[in-house]
Amino acid sequence: MEHDEMAKFDEFSTAEDVLNAVNLAGKRVLVTGVSAGLGVETARVLASRGAHVIGTARNLDKAEKAIAPVLPDARDGGKIELIELDLASLTSVRACADALILDGRKFDVLINNVFGRTADGFETQFGTNHLGHFVLTNRIAPWISPGGRLVIVASAAHRFSDIDLDDLNYDHTPYDPFVSYGRSKTACILFGIEFDRRHRERGVRATSVHPGVIRTELSRHIDQSGIDKMLEDLNVERAATGKSPFRYKTIPEGAATSVWAGFVAEASKVGGRYCENCHVGDIIEGPRDAADEGLHVYAVDPERAKLLWKISEELVKERF
Repeated sequence: MEHDEMAKFDEFSTAEDVLNAVNLAGKRVLVTGVSAGLGVETARVLASRGAHVIGTARNLDKAEKAIAPVLPDARDGGKIELIELDLASLTSVRACADALILDGRKFDVLINNVFGRTADGFETQFGTNHLGHFVLTNRIAPWISPGGRLVIVASAAHRFSDIDLDDLNYDHTPYDPFVSYGRSKTACILFGIEFDRRHRERGVRATSVHPGVIRTELSRHIDQSGIDKMLEDLNVERAATGKSPFRYKTIPEGAATSVWAGFVAEASKVGGRYCENCHVGDIIEGPRDAADEGLHVYAVDPERAKLLWKISEELVKERF
Protein backbone atom coordinates (compact mmCIF):
# COMPACT_ATOMS: atom_id res chain seq x y z
CA MET A 1 0.00 0.00 0.00
CA GLU A 2 2.85 2.37 0.73
CA HIS A 3 4.49 4.26 -2.11
CA ASP A 4 6.91 7.15 -2.36
CA GLU A 5 5.75 9.24 0.56
CA MET A 6 8.46 11.78 -0.24
CA ALA A 7 6.75 12.74 -3.50
CA LYS A 8 5.93 16.42 -3.33
CA PHE A 9 2.27 17.34 -3.42
CA ASP A 10 0.68 20.57 -2.30
CA GLU A 11 -2.59 22.47 -2.02
CA PHE A 12 -2.99 22.47 -5.81
CA SER A 13 -2.52 18.71 -6.24
CA THR A 14 -5.53 16.68 -7.31
CA ALA A 15 -6.46 13.12 -6.45
CA GLU A 16 -5.37 12.18 -9.98
CA ASP A 17 -1.93 13.67 -9.32
CA VAL A 18 -1.57 11.80 -6.04
CA LEU A 19 -2.51 8.41 -7.50
CA ASN A 20 -0.82 8.93 -10.86
CA ALA A 21 1.58 5.98 -10.47
CA VAL A 22 -0.48 3.90 -8.05
CA ASN A 23 -2.19 0.62 -8.97
CA LEU A 24 -5.05 -0.24 -6.61
CA ALA A 25 -6.20 -3.41 -8.36
CA GLY A 26 -7.50 -5.84 -5.75
CA LYS A 27 -7.99 -3.17 -3.07
CA ARG A 28 -11.42 -2.91 -1.46
CA VAL A 29 -12.39 0.52 -0.14
CA LEU A 30 -15.44 1.84 1.71
CA VAL A 31 -16.25 5.48 0.96
CA THR A 32 -19.16 7.15 2.73
CA GLY A 33 -21.22 9.83 1.04
CA VAL A 34 -20.88 9.16 -2.70
CA SER A 35 -23.95 11.04 -3.90
CA ALA A 36 -22.11 14.33 -4.59
CA GLY A 37 -18.86 16.28 -4.60
CA LEU A 38 -15.85 14.83 -2.83
CA GLY A 39 -17.41 11.41 -2.35
CA VAL A 40 -18.05 10.93 -6.06
CA GLU A 41 -14.58 12.17 -7.05
CA THR A 42 -12.91 9.98 -4.44
CA ALA A 43 -14.81 6.90 -5.61
CA ARG A 44 -14.12 7.73 -9.26
CA VAL A 45 -10.36 8.11 -8.96
CA LEU A 46 -10.02 4.98 -6.80
CA ALA A 47 -12.00 2.88 -9.30
CA SER A 48 -9.94 4.35 -12.14
CA ARG A 49 -6.88 2.82 -10.45
CA GLY A 50 -8.50 -0.60 -10.09
CA ALA A 51 -10.05 -0.42 -6.63
CA HIS A 52 -13.38 -2.04 -5.75
CA VAL A 53 -15.26 0.83 -4.10
CA ILE A 54 -18.26 0.31 -1.86
CA GLY A 55 -19.96 3.69 -1.71
CA THR A 56 -22.62 4.62 0.82
CA ALA A 57 -25.46 7.06 0.31
CA ARG A 58 -28.65 8.05 2.08
CA ASN A 59 -30.49 8.37 -1.23
CA LEU A 60 -29.50 5.55 -3.58
CA ASP A 61 -31.35 7.01 -6.56
CA LYS A 62 -29.43 10.27 -6.22
CA ALA A 63 -26.14 8.39 -5.80
CA GLU A 64 -26.77 6.20 -8.85
CA LYS A 65 -27.33 9.31 -10.97
CA ALA A 66 -24.22 10.97 -9.51
CA ILE A 67 -21.87 8.05 -10.18
CA ALA A 68 -23.27 7.04 -13.58
CA PRO A 69 -21.07 9.55 -15.50
CA VAL A 70 -17.89 8.35 -13.75
CA LEU A 71 -18.40 4.57 -14.05
CA PRO A 72 -16.68 4.45 -17.48
CA ASP A 73 -13.48 5.70 -15.79
CA ALA A 74 -13.05 2.39 -13.93
CA ARG A 75 -10.01 0.38 -15.03
CA ASP A 76 -8.20 -2.88 -14.18
CA GLY A 77 -11.25 -4.45 -12.58
CA GLY A 78 -12.17 -1.34 -10.65
CA LYS A 79 -15.83 -0.76 -9.90
CA ILE A 80 -18.23 1.18 -7.70
CA GLU A 81 -21.08 -0.47 -5.81
CA LEU A 82 -23.63 1.31 -3.62
CA ILE A 83 -25.15 0.52 -0.26
CA GLU A 84 -27.75 2.52 1.63
CA LEU A 85 -26.59 4.43 4.71
CA ASP A 86 -28.19 7.35 6.52
CA LEU A 87 -25.60 8.55 9.03
CA ALA A 88 -28.28 10.56 10.82
CA SER A 89 -30.03 7.32 11.85
CA LEU A 90 -28.25 4.77 14.00
CA THR A 91 -30.79 2.16 12.88
CA SER A 92 -29.60 2.72 9.31
CA VAL A 93 -25.94 2.77 10.40
CA ARG A 94 -26.29 -0.57 12.17
CA ALA A 95 -28.20 -2.13 9.27
CA CYS A 96 -25.46 -1.02 6.87
CA ALA A 97 -22.72 -2.38 9.15
CA ASP A 98 -24.58 -5.70 9.51
CA ALA A 99 -24.86 -6.03 5.72
CA LEU A 100 -21.15 -5.35 5.25
CA ILE A 101 -20.24 -7.84 7.97
CA LEU A 102 -22.56 -10.49 6.51
CA ASP A 103 -20.83 -10.05 3.16
CA GLY A 104 -17.64 -11.15 4.94
CA ARG A 105 -15.05 -9.49 2.70
CA LYS A 106 -12.26 -7.40 4.21
CA PHE A 107 -11.58 -3.72 3.56
CA ASP A 108 -8.17 -2.21 2.89
CA VAL A 109 -9.18 1.39 3.57
CA LEU A 110 -12.20 3.18 5.00
CA ILE A 111 -12.72 6.82 3.97
CA ASN A 112 -15.30 8.55 6.16
CA ASN A 113 -16.15 11.32 3.78
CA VAL A 114 -19.53 12.87 4.74
CA PHE A 115 -19.72 16.30 6.17
CA GLY A 116 -31.85 20.25 14.01
CA ARG A 117 -31.35 16.76 15.46
CA THR A 118 -30.85 13.29 14.08
CA ALA A 119 -33.42 10.52 14.20
CA ASP A 120 -31.83 9.46 17.50
CA GLY A 121 -32.11 12.89 19.12
CA PHE A 122 -28.54 14.12 18.64
CA GLU A 123 -27.53 17.53 17.29
CA THR A 124 -27.28 17.02 13.53
CA GLN A 125 -23.64 17.84 12.79
CA PHE A 126 -22.23 16.00 15.82
CA GLY A 127 -24.64 13.10 15.27
CA THR A 128 -23.85 12.73 11.58
CA ASN A 129 -20.19 13.74 11.31
CA HIS A 130 -19.09 11.93 14.45
CA LEU A 131 -21.58 9.49 16.01
CA GLY A 132 -22.80 7.94 12.77
CA HIS A 133 -19.27 7.23 11.62
CA PHE A 134 -18.26 6.20 15.15
CA VAL A 135 -20.80 3.36 15.14
CA LEU A 136 -20.29 2.31 11.51
CA THR A 137 -16.49 2.28 11.73
CA ASN A 138 -16.31 0.44 15.03
CA ARG A 139 -18.81 -2.19 13.96
CA ILE A 140 -16.82 -3.08 10.85
CA ALA A 141 -13.35 -2.43 12.33
CA PRO A 142 -12.57 -6.19 12.55
CA TRP A 143 -13.08 -6.32 8.78
CA ILE A 144 -10.30 -3.84 8.10
CA SER A 145 -7.36 -5.92 6.94
CA PRO A 146 -4.04 -5.72 8.82
CA GLY A 147 -2.08 -2.97 7.11
CA GLY A 148 -5.32 -1.17 6.33
CA ARG A 149 -6.25 2.41 7.16
CA LEU A 150 -9.10 4.58 8.31
CA VAL A 151 -9.21 8.06 6.77
CA ILE A 152 -11.55 10.50 8.49
CA VAL A 153 -12.47 13.62 6.57
CA ALA A 154 -12.29 16.33 9.23
CA SER A 155 -11.74 20.03 8.56
CA ALA A 156 -9.73 23.13 9.39
CA ALA A 157 -13.11 24.24 10.73
CA HIS A 158 -12.14 22.42 13.93
CA ARG A 159 -10.54 25.81 14.70
CA PHE A 160 -14.02 27.27 15.14
CA SER A 161 -14.38 25.43 18.45
CA ASP A 162 -13.21 22.74 20.79
CA ILE A 163 -15.87 20.20 21.73
CA ASP A 164 -17.93 20.77 24.87
CA LEU A 165 -18.07 17.34 26.47
CA ASP A 166 -20.64 18.59 28.99
CA ASP A 167 -23.11 19.86 26.36
CA LEU A 168 -22.71 17.94 23.13
CA ASN A 169 -26.36 18.45 22.15
CA TYR A 170 -26.59 22.19 22.93
CA ASP A 171 -29.04 21.56 25.73
CA HIS A 172 -27.58 24.38 27.83
CA THR A 173 -25.80 26.72 25.42
CA PRO A 174 -27.02 28.80 22.42
CA TYR A 175 -26.74 27.06 19.07
CA ASP A 176 -24.35 28.49 16.49
CA PRO A 177 -23.84 26.67 13.14
CA PHE A 178 -20.15 27.61 12.83
CA VAL A 179 -19.41 26.45 16.38
CA SER A 180 -21.45 23.28 15.85
CA TYR A 181 -19.62 22.44 12.64
CA GLY A 182 -16.27 23.11 14.32
CA ARG A 183 -17.11 20.93 17.32
CA SER A 184 -18.17 18.04 15.10
CA LYS A 185 -14.90 18.21 13.17
CA THR A 186 -12.84 18.40 16.36
CA ALA A 187 -14.69 15.26 17.43
CA CYS A 188 -13.72 13.58 14.15
CA ILE A 189 -10.03 14.31 14.77
CA LEU A 190 -10.17 13.05 18.35
CA PHE A 191 -11.94 9.89 17.18
CA GLY A 192 -9.09 9.23 14.75
CA ILE A 193 -6.51 9.61 17.50
CA GLU A 194 -8.21 7.10 19.80
CA PHE A 195 -9.07 4.65 17.00
CA ASP A 196 -5.43 4.69 15.93
CA ARG A 197 -4.28 4.01 19.51
CA ARG A 198 -6.63 1.04 19.81
CA HIS A 199 -5.82 -0.60 16.46
CA ARG A 200 -2.22 0.22 15.57
CA GLU A 201 -0.81 -2.91 17.25
CA ARG A 202 -2.63 -5.04 14.68
CA GLY A 203 -1.33 -2.84 11.87
CA VAL A 204 -4.42 -0.72 11.22
CA ARG A 205 -3.78 3.03 11.33
CA ALA A 206 -6.17 5.98 11.40
CA THR A 207 -5.66 9.53 10.21
CA SER A 208 -7.85 12.60 9.84
CA VAL A 209 -7.60 15.01 6.93
CA HIS A 210 -8.64 18.52 5.98
CA PRO A 211 -9.66 18.36 2.32
CA GLY A 212 -9.55 22.13 1.89
CA VAL A 213 -12.55 24.42 1.76
CA ILE A 214 -14.88 23.28 -1.02
CA ARG A 215 -17.74 25.65 -1.79
CA THR A 216 -20.38 22.94 -2.22
CA GLU A 217 -19.40 21.08 0.94
CA LEU A 218 -19.28 23.93 3.44
CA SER A 219 -22.44 25.64 2.22
CA ARG A 220 -24.30 22.37 2.69
CA HIS A 221 -24.09 22.91 6.43
CA ILE A 222 -23.77 26.68 6.94
CA ASP A 223 -25.75 29.52 5.34
CA GLN A 224 -23.81 30.88 2.37
CA SER A 225 -24.29 34.50 3.44
CA GLY A 226 -22.54 33.72 6.71
CA ILE A 227 -19.69 32.06 4.84
CA ASP A 228 -19.36 35.02 2.48
CA LYS A 229 -19.16 37.46 5.40
CA MET A 230 -16.56 35.32 7.17
CA LEU A 231 -14.41 35.15 4.03
CA GLU A 232 -14.78 38.87 3.38
CA ASP A 233 -13.45 39.62 6.88
CA LEU A 234 -10.74 37.02 6.44
CA ASN A 235 -9.51 38.56 3.20
CA VAL A 236 -9.31 41.99 4.84
CA GLU A 237 -7.08 40.46 7.54
CA ARG A 238 -4.99 38.60 4.97
CA ALA A 239 -4.49 41.72 2.85
CA ALA A 240 -3.33 43.62 5.92
CA THR A 241 -0.61 41.03 6.51
CA GLY A 242 0.42 40.76 2.86
CA LYS A 243 -1.20 37.39 2.23
CA SER A 244 -2.97 36.43 -0.98
CA PRO A 245 -6.78 36.23 -0.98
CA PHE A 246 -8.47 33.07 0.23
CA ARG A 247 -9.06 30.47 -2.49
CA TYR A 248 -11.63 27.68 -2.57
CA LYS A 249 -10.34 24.29 -3.64
CA THR A 250 -11.79 22.40 -6.58
CA ILE A 251 -13.37 19.01 -5.93
CA PRO A 252 -10.44 17.11 -7.54
CA GLU A 253 -8.03 19.09 -5.31
CA GLY A 254 -10.24 18.43 -2.30
CA ALA A 255 -10.09 14.67 -2.80
CA ALA A 256 -6.28 14.63 -2.97
CA THR A 257 -5.36 14.53 0.72
CA SER A 258 -7.77 11.69 1.48
CA VAL A 259 -6.26 9.39 -1.14
CA TRP A 260 -2.73 10.53 -0.26
CA ALA A 261 -3.25 9.62 3.40
CA GLY A 262 -4.98 6.36 2.50
CA PHE A 263 -2.71 4.98 -0.18
CA VAL A 264 0.51 6.97 -0.68
CA ALA A 265 1.88 8.32 2.60
CA GLU A 266 3.84 6.09 4.96
CA ALA A 267 1.45 4.64 7.54
CA SER A 268 3.74 5.36 10.48
CA LYS A 269 3.95 9.02 9.47
CA VAL A 270 0.20 9.66 9.20
CA GLY A 271 -1.15 7.26 11.83
CA GLY A 272 -2.84 9.21 14.63
CA ARG A 273 -2.11 12.48 12.83
CA TYR A 274 -3.99 15.25 11.01
CA CYS A 275 -3.12 15.93 7.37
CA GLU A 276 -3.75 18.79 4.98
CA ASN A 277 -2.50 19.71 1.50
CA CYS A 278 -0.96 16.24 1.21
CA HIS A 279 1.31 16.53 4.25
CA VAL A 280 1.07 16.08 8.01
CA GLY A 281 -0.17 19.22 9.73
CA ASP A 282 1.75 21.03 12.46
CA ILE A 283 0.29 21.60 15.91
CA ILE A 284 -0.42 25.25 16.73
CA GLU A 285 -0.78 26.67 20.21
CA GLY A 286 -2.47 30.04 19.67
CA PRO A 287 -5.23 31.56 17.50
CA ARG A 288 -4.90 31.04 13.77
CA ASP A 289 -7.22 32.20 10.99
CA ALA A 290 -9.19 29.54 9.14
CA ALA A 291 -7.22 29.84 5.89
CA ASP A 292 -3.85 28.97 7.43
CA GLU A 293 -2.51 25.51 8.09
CA GLY A 294 -2.16 23.73 11.40
CA LEU A 295 -3.98 21.75 14.03
CA HIS A 296 -5.14 23.32 17.30
CA VAL A 297 -3.65 21.65 20.34
CA TYR A 298 -7.05 20.84 21.88
CA ALA A 299 -7.76 18.50 18.97
CA VAL A 300 -4.76 16.27 19.76
CA ASP A 301 -5.32 15.72 23.48
CA PRO A 302 -5.26 11.91 23.94
CA GLU A 303 -7.11 12.06 27.24
CA ARG A 304 -9.96 14.05 25.68
CA ALA A 305 -9.97 11.56 22.82
CA LYS A 306 -10.44 8.71 25.31
CA LEU A 307 -13.17 10.59 27.15
CA LEU A 308 -15.02 11.41 23.92
CA TRP A 309 -14.88 7.72 23.01
CA LYS A 310 -16.39 6.77 26.38
CA ILE A 311 -19.15 9.41 26.11
CA SER A 312 -19.88 8.38 22.52
CA GLU A 313 -20.35 4.77 23.64
CA GLU A 314 -22.76 5.95 26.31
CA LEU A 315 -24.72 8.04 23.82
CA VAL A 316 -25.13 5.24 21.27
CA LYS A 317 -25.56 2.60 24.00
CA GLU A 318 -22.92 0.34 22.49
CA ARG A 319 -19.43 -0.64 23.65
CA PHE A 320 -16.50 -1.14 21.31
